[in-house]
Amino acid sequence: MPGEMDSKRRQYESLLISAGCDPRVIAHCRTVCDIAFCLAGNSPFVDRDLLLAGAMLHDIGRSKTHAIDHAQAGADYCRSVGIDERVCRIIECHTGAGITADECSLLRLAPRNCIPETLEEKLVTDADNLVKGHHRIIIGESIGDIFYLPRKVRRRMYRLHSEVLLTCD
Repeated sequence: MPGEMDSKRRQYESLLISAGCDPRVIAHCRTVCDIAFCLAGNSPFVDRDLLLAGAMLHDIGRSKTHAIDHAQAGADYCRSVGIDERVCRIIECHTGAGITADECSLLRLAPRNCIPETLEEKLVTDADNLVKGHHRIIIGESIGDIFYLPRKVRRRMYRLHSEVLLTCD
């Protein structure tokens, strides 16, 4: 199984490269993937193939933009090349602790509900919040980096982290 996972991981890295992602983005995606699997532990509720795909591809939209719309751009790109919709939703929902449709509108994004709902969506989102560049950080540092966002958004991020820890423990 580890050999099969390594092979799939290399396939996703190839997709990131062909989409035009910078090596630093790819290194970040590898780290997010490692942390997502660490958070998942031995939970029998996690679809590991889905988690691998979502974690490795979550920032594919950074090949187009490094702005807040990279998540929607990445999901749209993956949809256009036939990637499983469940993976596209992970990509679309990974920013912060998710973005409501109303918040998307305020940010001049397509008004989609981008709140993570499945366990795999939550794991990738939380893992991404625990990585700065390609280094692991603690949740307090991540929340501290977004002090300018409304308190409800910071709270949502902390609740997501707590929920992931409780679910996968």
